[in-house]
Amino acid sequence: MTNLLEPERDPGPAPRATFWRILLLLPFVATLWVPFFNFRNPEIFGFPFFYWYQLLWVILSAVIIWIVWRAES
Repeated sequence: MTNLLEPERDPGPAPRATFWRILLLLPFVATLWVPFFNFRNPEIFGFPFFYWYQLLWVILSAVIIWIVWRAES
């Protein structure tokens, strides 16, 4: 039963480490852990794997950041 004279308690801030924010670690790890992409083959349009893997993560990172933003707003 709620006491009408007692003010409601504020639940406090939301937890900072949610699943969505942990998802932001994926591009960080994928681009900094060199054994993932330290290869020359396969090549795409003459670009070694090393380069197009990094450029692909630029696009994927933007998509992941957008997903996290939409999920938390």
